[in-house]
Amino acid sequence: MTQGGNAPLTAARVTVEVTAPKALDVSGLLLTDAGKVRSDADFVFYNAPNGPGVTHRPASAGTPDAIAIDTAAVPAGITKIVVTASPDEAGATFAGIEPTATVRDSASGEVLVTFTPPPLSRETALVVVEVYQRNGAWKVRAVGQGYADGLAGIATDFGVSVDDQPTPAATPAPAAAPPAPAPAAAAPPAPPAAVDPRVAMASAPPMPQAAPPVPPAAPSFTKVTLDKGRVSLTKGGSVSLEKNGKPFLSSIRMGLGWEPAGRGRNIDLDASCIAFDAKREKLDTAWFMKLGIFNGSIAHSGDNLTGEGGGDDESITVHLNGLPPEVCGLVFVVNSFSGQKFTDVKNAYCRLVDASSNQELVRFDLTQSEPRTGVVMCKLVRQFSGEWVMTAIGEYVDAKTARAMVKPAASML
Repeated sequence: MTQGGNAPLTAARVTVEVTAPKALDVSGLLLTDAGKVRSDADFVFYNAPNGPGVTHRPASAGTPDAIAIDTAAVPAGITKIVVTASPDEAGATFAGIEPTATVRDSASGEVLVTFTPPPLSRETALVVVEVYQRNGAWKVRAVGQGYADGLAGIATDFGVSVDDQPTPAATPAPAAAPPAPAPAAAAPPAPPAAVDPRVAMASAPPMPQAAPPVPPAAPSFTKVTLDKGRVSLTKGGSVSLEKNGKPFLSSIRMGLGWEPAGRGRNIDLDASCIAFDAKREKLDTAWFMKLGIFNGSIAHSGDNLTGEGGGDDESITVHLNGLPPEVCGLVFVVNSFSGQKFTDVKNAYCRLVDASSNQELVRFDLTQSEPRTGVVMCKLVRQFSGEWVMTAIGEYVDAKTARAMVKPAASML
Protein backbone atom coordinates (compact mmCIF):
# COMPACT_ATOMS: atom_id res chain seq x y z
CA MET A 1 0.00 0.00 0.00
CA THR A 2 1.02 3.61 -0.52
CA GLN A 3 0.33 6.49 1.87
CA GLY A 4 -3.36 7.42 1.75
CA GLY A 5 -4.35 4.22 0.00
CA ASN A 6 -7.02 1.82 1.30
CA ALA A 7 -8.02 -1.78 0.78
CA PRO A 8 -10.92 -3.99 1.92
CA LEU A 9 -10.34 -6.38 4.80
CA THR A 10 -10.91 -9.95 3.66
CA ALA A 11 -10.90 -11.36 7.21
CA ALA A 12 -13.04 -10.50 10.22
CA ARG A 13 -10.14 -10.96 12.62
CA VAL A 14 -6.86 -9.27 11.74
CA THR A 15 -3.55 -8.57 13.45
CA VAL A 16 -1.61 -5.38 12.70
CA GLU A 17 2.10 -5.92 13.34
CA VAL A 18 4.47 -2.95 13.31
CA THR A 19 8.20 -3.57 12.91
CA ALA A 20 11.28 -1.35 12.72
CA PRO A 21 15.06 -1.68 13.25
CA LYS A 22 14.47 -0.61 16.86
CA ALA A 23 11.94 -1.77 19.44
CA LEU A 24 8.54 -0.06 19.23
CA ASP A 25 5.52 0.45 21.45
CA VAL A 26 2.35 -0.18 19.45
CA SER A 27 -1.08 1.05 20.57
CA GLY A 28 -4.67 1.08 19.35
CA LEU A 29 -7.41 3.66 19.84
CA LEU A 30 -11.11 2.95 19.32
CA LEU A 31 -12.79 6.01 17.82
CA THR A 32 -16.35 7.13 17.19
CA ASP A 33 -17.58 9.06 14.15
CA ALA A 34 -16.43 12.20 15.98
CA GLY A 35 -12.85 10.94 15.81
CA LYS A 36 -12.56 10.65 19.60
CA VAL A 37 -12.40 7.86 22.16
CA ARG A 38 -15.49 7.38 24.34
CA SER A 39 -13.27 7.19 27.44
CA ASP A 40 -9.68 6.40 28.32
CA ALA A 41 -10.69 2.70 28.30
CA ASP A 42 -10.68 2.93 24.48
CA PHE A 43 -6.90 3.39 24.52
CA VAL A 44 -5.36 -0.09 24.19
CA PHE A 45 -1.61 -0.45 24.82
CA TYR A 46 0.94 -2.55 26.74
CA ASN A 47 -0.31 -1.44 30.16
CA ALA A 48 -4.03 -1.71 29.26
CA PRO A 49 -3.96 -4.56 26.73
CA ASN A 50 -7.64 -5.43 26.42
CA GLY A 51 -10.40 -3.33 24.88
CA PRO A 52 -13.73 -4.26 23.30
CA GLY A 53 -12.77 -6.16 20.16
CA VAL A 54 -9.19 -4.83 20.28
CA THR A 55 -6.19 -6.42 22.01
CA HIS A 56 -2.54 -5.51 22.43
CA ARG A 57 -0.10 -8.37 21.76
CA PRO A 58 3.31 -7.70 23.33
CA ALA A 59 6.49 -8.44 21.44
CA SER A 60 8.19 -11.75 22.13
CA ALA A 61 10.86 -13.86 20.49
CA GLY A 62 10.18 -13.70 16.77
CA THR A 63 6.95 -11.66 16.99
CA PRO A 64 6.69 -7.85 17.12
CA ASP A 65 4.32 -5.63 19.10
CA ALA A 66 0.88 -5.83 17.48
CA ILE A 67 -2.77 -4.84 17.75
CA ALA A 68 -5.32 -7.61 17.15
CA ILE A 69 -8.79 -6.54 15.96
CA ASP A 70 -11.93 -8.68 15.92
CA THR A 71 -14.25 -6.53 13.81
CA ALA A 72 -17.28 -8.61 14.82
CA ALA A 73 -16.64 -7.79 18.49
CA VAL A 74 -16.08 -4.05 18.02
CA PRO A 75 -18.98 -2.29 19.78
CA ALA A 76 -21.62 -0.28 17.95
CA GLY A 77 -20.64 3.35 17.67
CA ILE A 78 -16.95 2.58 17.10
CA THR A 79 -16.19 3.18 13.44
CA LYS A 80 -12.41 3.32 13.39
CA ILE A 81 -9.42 1.70 15.12
CA VAL A 82 -6.23 3.72 14.80
CA VAL A 83 -2.94 1.81 15.19
CA THR A 84 -0.02 3.92 16.43
CA ALA A 85 3.66 3.31 17.11
CA SER A 86 6.41 5.10 19.01
CA PRO A 87 10.06 4.14 19.68
CA ASP A 88 10.47 2.26 22.93
CA GLU A 89 13.58 4.30 23.73
CA ALA A 90 12.70 7.54 25.48
CA GLY A 91 13.32 10.59 23.30
CA ALA A 92 14.12 8.56 20.17
CA THR A 93 12.73 9.63 16.80
CA PHE A 94 11.76 7.70 13.68
CA ALA A 95 14.63 9.19 11.68
CA GLY A 96 16.10 6.33 9.66
CA ILE A 97 13.87 3.69 11.24
CA GLU A 98 10.67 3.94 9.22
CA PRO A 99 8.32 1.23 10.52
CA THR A 100 6.41 -1.29 8.42
CA ALA A 101 2.85 -2.30 9.21
CA THR A 102 1.83 -5.81 8.24
CA VAL A 103 -1.86 -6.68 8.40
CA ARG A 104 -2.45 -10.41 8.73
CA ASP A 105 -5.44 -12.73 8.87
CA SER A 106 -5.35 -13.64 12.56
CA ALA A 107 -6.58 -17.18 11.89
CA SER A 108 -4.24 -18.21 9.08
CA GLY A 109 -1.37 -15.73 9.45
CA GLU A 110 -1.73 -14.79 5.77
CA VAL A 111 -0.43 -11.32 4.90
CA LEU A 112 -3.29 -9.14 3.63
CA VAL A 113 -1.50 -5.80 3.14
CA THR A 114 1.75 -4.06 4.12
CA PHE A 115 2.64 -0.38 4.40
CA THR A 116 5.88 1.52 5.00
CA PRO A 117 5.53 5.33 5.28
CA PRO A 118 7.80 7.78 3.45
CA PRO A 119 11.08 8.75 5.18
CA LEU A 120 10.59 10.35 8.60
CA SER A 121 12.77 12.70 10.65
CA ARG A 122 11.82 14.33 13.98
CA GLU A 123 8.65 12.32 14.51
CA THR A 124 8.50 10.54 17.88
CA ALA A 125 5.13 8.87 17.29
CA LEU A 126 3.18 7.80 14.25
CA VAL A 127 -0.37 6.92 13.27
CA VAL A 128 0.58 3.97 11.09
CA VAL A 129 -2.71 2.59 9.74
CA GLU A 130 -6.38 2.73 10.54
CA VAL A 131 -8.99 -0.01 10.30
CA TYR A 132 -12.32 1.63 9.61
CA GLN A 133 -15.92 0.84 8.75
CA ARG A 134 -17.56 2.25 5.62
CA ASN A 135 -21.08 1.31 4.46
CA GLY A 136 -21.08 -1.76 6.68
CA ALA A 137 -17.73 -3.08 5.41
CA TRP A 138 -14.33 -2.93 7.14
CA LYS A 139 -11.31 -1.52 5.34
CA VAL A 140 -7.70 -0.61 6.13
CA ARG A 141 -6.04 2.69 5.21
CA ALA A 142 -2.33 3.56 5.11
CA VAL A 143 -1.88 6.78 7.12
CA GLY A 144 1.74 7.44 8.14
CA GLN A 145 0.97 10.68 10.01
CA GLY A 146 3.82 11.66 12.33
CA TYR A 147 3.82 13.60 15.61
CA ALA A 148 6.80 15.42 17.09
CA ASP A 149 5.32 15.40 20.61
CA GLY A 150 5.20 11.65 21.05
CA LEU A 151 2.38 9.32 21.89
CA ALA A 152 0.97 12.01 24.19
CA GLY A 153 0.27 14.17 21.15
CA ILE A 154 -1.62 11.39 19.40
CA ALA A 155 -3.55 10.41 22.52
CA THR A 156 -4.67 13.94 23.33
CA ASP A 157 -5.69 14.53 19.71
CA PHE A 158 -8.08 11.61 20.03
CA GLY A 159 -9.45 12.62 23.45
CA VAL A 160 -7.39 10.51 25.86
CA SER A 161 -6.51 12.09 29.22
CA VAL A 162 -2.75 11.82 28.95
CA ASP A 163 -2.19 12.76 32.60
CA ASP A 164 -4.02 9.62 33.71
CA GLN A 165 -2.42 7.23 31.25
CA PRO A 166 0.96 5.59 31.70
CA THR A 167 3.17 6.49 28.76
CA PRO A 168 5.97 4.43 27.24
CA ALA A 169 8.59 6.87 28.48
CA ALA A 170 7.30 6.63 32.03
CA THR A 171 7.01 2.86 32.20
CA PRO A 172 10.58 1.95 33.16
CA ALA A 173 10.20 3.78 36.47
CA PRO A 174 7.37 1.60 37.82
CA ALA A 175 9.18 -1.49 36.57
CA ALA A 176 12.35 -0.55 38.39
CA ALA A 177 10.59 0.54 41.55
CA PRO A 178 9.33 -2.80 42.98
CA PRO A 179 12.79 -3.95 44.20
CA ALA A 180 13.06 -0.82 46.36
CA PRO A 181 10.43 -1.87 48.93
CA ALA A 182 12.68 -4.80 49.92
CA PRO A 183 15.13 -2.71 51.94
CA ALA A 184 12.22 -0.66 53.25
CA ALA A 185 10.71 -3.85 54.63
CA ALA A 186 13.70 -4.16 56.95
CA ALA A 187 13.11 -0.69 58.33
CA PRO A 188 9.62 -1.02 59.91
CA PRO A 189 11.03 -1.88 63.40
CA ALA A 190 12.02 1.80 63.57
CA PRO A 191 9.55 4.21 65.22
CA PRO A 192 8.03 6.10 62.25
CA ALA A 193 4.49 5.01 63.08
CA ALA A 194 4.22 7.69 65.72
CA VAL A 195 4.99 10.50 63.31
CA ASP A 196 2.02 12.35 61.86
CA PRO A 197 2.18 11.79 58.06
CA ARG A 198 1.64 15.43 57.20
CA VAL A 199 4.54 16.52 59.42
CA ALA A 200 6.69 13.78 57.91
CA MET A 201 5.96 15.03 54.41
CA ALA A 202 7.36 18.44 55.14
CA SER A 203 10.44 17.23 56.96
CA ALA A 204 11.45 13.88 55.53
CA PRO A 205 14.82 14.00 53.72
CA PRO A 206 15.43 11.89 50.60
CA MET A 207 15.96 8.80 52.77
CA PRO A 208 12.86 8.79 55.05
CA GLN A 209 14.04 5.63 56.83
CA ALA A 210 16.90 7.56 58.40
CA ALA A 211 14.67 10.25 59.92
CA PRO A 212 12.44 8.41 62.44
CA PRO A 213 14.96 8.19 65.32
CA VAL A 214 14.92 12.01 65.49
CA PRO A 215 11.66 13.96 65.89
CA PRO A 216 11.45 15.24 62.32
CA ALA A 217 9.27 18.30 62.85
CA ALA A 218 11.73 20.32 64.91
CA PRO A 219 15.06 20.08 63.04
CA SER A 220 13.65 19.88 59.53
CA PHE A 221 14.15 23.59 58.80
CA THR A 222 15.09 26.81 60.50
CA LYS A 223 11.87 28.68 61.09
CA VAL A 224 11.83 31.42 58.48
CA THR A 225 8.61 33.39 58.16
CA LEU A 226 7.39 36.36 56.16
CA ASP A 227 7.65 38.71 59.15
CA LYS A 228 10.53 40.67 57.57
CA GLY A 229 9.12 40.72 54.06
CA ARG A 230 10.39 39.11 50.88
CA VAL A 231 12.47 35.93 51.27
CA SER A 232 15.05 34.57 48.80
CA LEU A 233 15.48 30.83 49.12
CA THR A 234 18.44 28.67 48.25
CA LYS A 235 18.10 25.01 47.31
CA GLY A 236 16.66 23.10 50.28
CA GLY A 237 15.61 26.26 52.13
CA SER A 238 12.09 26.64 53.56
CA VAL A 239 9.80 29.45 54.60
CA SER A 240 6.58 29.41 56.57
CA LEU A 241 3.65 31.28 55.04
CA GLU A 242 2.92 32.82 58.42
CA LYS A 243 3.39 36.38 59.56
CA ASN A 244 3.36 37.46 63.21
CA GLY A 245 2.46 33.90 64.18
CA LYS A 246 -0.72 33.80 62.09
CA PRO A 247 -1.58 32.50 58.61
CA PHE A 248 -0.69 35.37 56.29
CA LEU A 249 -2.14 34.25 52.97
CA SER A 250 -5.32 32.71 51.69
CA SER A 251 -4.55 32.89 47.97
CA ILE A 252 -1.11 32.62 46.44
CA ARG A 253 0.22 32.50 42.91
CA MET A 254 3.25 30.45 41.96
CA GLY A 255 4.97 32.05 38.99
CA LEU A 256 7.54 30.08 37.02
CA GLY A 257 9.82 31.53 34.39
CA TRP A 258 12.84 30.83 32.20
CA GLU A 259 14.78 32.19 29.25
CA PRO A 260 16.42 30.57 26.21
CA ALA A 261 20.11 29.92 26.83
CA GLY A 262 21.13 31.28 23.43
CA ARG A 263 20.47 31.88 19.75
CA GLY A 264 16.95 33.09 20.53
CA ARG A 265 15.45 29.59 20.42
CA ASN A 266 11.95 29.19 21.74
CA ILE A 267 11.84 26.90 24.73
CA ASP A 268 8.63 24.91 25.06
CA LEU A 269 8.31 24.22 28.78
CA ASP A 270 5.21 23.48 30.82
CA ALA A 271 4.56 24.15 34.49
CA SER A 272 2.27 21.95 36.56
CA CYS A 273 1.07 21.60 40.15
CA ILE A 274 0.65 18.07 41.50
CA ALA A 275 -1.48 17.62 44.63
CA PHE A 276 -0.76 14.77 47.06
CA ASP A 277 -2.39 13.32 50.17
CA ALA A 278 -0.65 12.39 53.42
CA LYS A 279 0.47 9.06 51.96
CA ARG A 280 2.16 10.77 49.03
CA GLU A 281 -0.52 9.48 46.67
CA LYS A 282 -1.43 11.80 43.80
CA LEU A 283 -4.88 13.38 44.06
CA ASP A 284 -4.90 15.52 40.91
CA THR A 285 -2.73 17.66 38.65
CA ALA A 286 -3.23 21.18 37.32
CA TRP A 287 -1.43 21.53 34.00
CA PHE A 288 -1.89 23.06 30.57
CA MET A 289 -4.51 20.47 29.56
CA LYS A 290 -6.40 20.63 32.87
CA LEU A 291 -6.42 24.23 34.02
CA GLY A 292 -8.58 23.90 37.13
CA ILE A 293 -8.82 21.27 39.89
CA PHE A 294 -10.64 21.05 43.23
CA ASN A 295 -13.45 23.30 41.97
CA GLY A 296 -10.99 25.99 40.95
CA SER A 297 -9.01 26.03 44.19
CA ILE A 298 -5.95 25.41 42.02
CA ALA A 299 -6.02 27.19 38.66
CA HIS A 300 -3.43 27.12 35.90
CA SER A 301 -3.69 30.55 34.25
CA GLY A 302 -1.74 29.87 31.06
CA ASP A 303 1.30 31.42 29.44
CA ASN A 304 2.94 34.82 29.64
CA LEU A 305 1.26 36.29 32.69
CA THR A 306 2.89 39.59 33.61
CA GLY A 307 2.98 40.62 37.24
CA GLU A 308 4.99 42.77 39.59
CA GLY A 309 8.63 41.77 39.74
CA GLY A 310 8.82 40.49 36.15
CA GLY A 311 6.88 38.43 33.67
CA ASP A 312 6.17 34.80 34.46
CA ASP A 313 6.05 32.32 31.60
CA GLU A 314 3.39 30.28 33.40
CA SER A 315 1.63 30.70 36.72
CA ILE A 316 -0.63 28.66 38.97
CA THR A 317 -2.97 30.21 41.55
CA VAL A 318 -3.81 28.32 44.74
CA HIS A 319 -6.67 29.28 47.07
CA LEU A 320 -5.33 27.61 50.19
CA ASN A 321 -8.56 27.86 52.18
CA GLY A 322 -10.50 26.14 49.40
CA LEU A 323 -8.34 23.03 49.23
CA PRO A 324 -9.91 19.78 50.44
CA PRO A 325 -8.54 18.62 53.80
CA GLU A 326 -6.93 15.56 52.21
CA VAL A 327 -4.56 17.79 50.23
CA CYS A 328 -1.37 17.81 52.27
CA GLY A 329 1.30 18.62 49.70
CA LEU A 330 1.58 20.57 46.45
CA VAL A 331 4.61 20.08 44.21
CA PHE A 332 5.37 22.56 41.42
CA VAL A 333 7.22 21.09 38.47
CA VAL A 334 8.37 22.18 35.02
CA ASN A 335 8.90 19.74 32.18
CA SER A 336 9.95 19.91 28.56
CA PHE A 337 7.05 18.31 26.70
CA SER A 338 8.96 18.66 23.41
CA GLY A 339 12.12 17.03 24.77
CA GLN A 340 14.40 20.09 24.98
CA LYS A 341 16.96 19.86 27.79
CA PHE A 342 17.29 22.36 30.62
CA THR A 343 20.82 23.11 29.41
CA ASP A 344 18.96 25.10 26.71
CA VAL A 345 17.44 27.23 29.48
CA LYS A 346 18.85 29.96 31.70
CA ASN A 347 17.53 32.06 34.57
CA ALA A 348 14.85 29.55 35.58
CA TYR A 349 13.02 30.56 38.74
CA CYS A 350 9.87 30.18 40.75
CA ARG A 351 8.32 32.88 42.89
CA LEU A 352 5.47 32.97 45.35
CA VAL A 353 3.19 35.98 44.95
CA ASP A 354 0.34 37.24 47.12
CA ALA A 355 -2.53 36.79 44.66
CA SER A 356 -4.52 39.66 46.18
CA SER A 357 -1.76 42.31 46.07
CA ASN A 358 0.63 40.96 43.40
CA GLN A 359 3.42 41.37 45.95
CA GLU A 360 6.32 38.94 45.47
CA LEU A 361 6.96 37.18 48.77
CA VAL A 362 9.34 34.30 48.08
CA ARG A 363 11.76 33.69 45.22
CA PHE A 364 13.96 30.73 44.29
CA ASP A 365 16.42 31.05 41.39
CA LEU A 366 18.03 27.96 39.87
CA THR A 367 21.76 28.59 39.68
CA GLN A 368 22.65 25.63 37.46
CA SER A 369 21.06 23.44 34.81
CA GLU A 370 21.35 19.81 33.80
CA PRO A 371 20.77 18.05 30.44
CA ARG A 372 17.45 16.59 31.56
CA THR A 373 13.82 17.24 30.62
CA GLY A 374 12.14 17.93 33.96
CA VAL A 375 12.76 19.81 37.19
CA VAL A 376 10.95 19.69 40.53
CA MET A 377 11.05 23.35 41.49
CA CYS A 378 9.46 23.57 44.94
CA LYS A 379 6.80 22.20 47.26
CA LEU A 380 4.13 23.56 49.56
CA VAL A 381 3.35 21.29 52.51
CA ARG A 382 0.52 21.64 55.01
CA GLN A 383 1.70 20.98 58.57
CA PHE A 384 -0.44 19.25 61.16
CA SER A 385 -1.15 22.68 62.65
CA GLY A 386 -2.55 23.90 59.33
CA GLU A 387 0.51 26.05 58.61
CA TRP A 388 1.83 25.93 55.03
CA VAL A 389 5.57 25.74 54.38
CA MET A 390 7.31 26.34 51.05
CA THR A 391 10.57 24.51 50.33
CA ALA A 392 12.90 25.09 47.37
CA ILE A 393 13.89 21.81 45.69
CA GLY A 394 15.47 22.36 42.26
CA GLU A 395 16.06 18.71 41.40
CA TYR A 396 16.31 17.67 37.74
CA VAL A 397 14.74 14.46 36.47
CA ASP A 398 14.14 12.66 33.16
CA ALA A 399 10.44 13.30 32.53
CA LYS A 400 8.65 15.04 29.67
CA THR A 401 5.01 14.97 30.82
CA ALA A 402 3.11 16.02 33.91
CA ARG A 403 2.26 12.39 34.59
CA ALA A 404 5.88 11.32 34.40
CA MET A 405 6.71 13.97 37.03
CA VAL A 406 4.38 12.39 39.61
CA LYS A 407 6.72 9.71 40.95
CA PRO A 408 9.82 11.92 41.35
CA ALA A 409 7.66 14.67 42.87
CA ALA A 410 6.18 12.26 45.41
CA SER A 411 9.66 11.06 46.40
CA MET A 412 10.67 14.63 47.27
CA LEU A 413 7.76 15.36 49.62
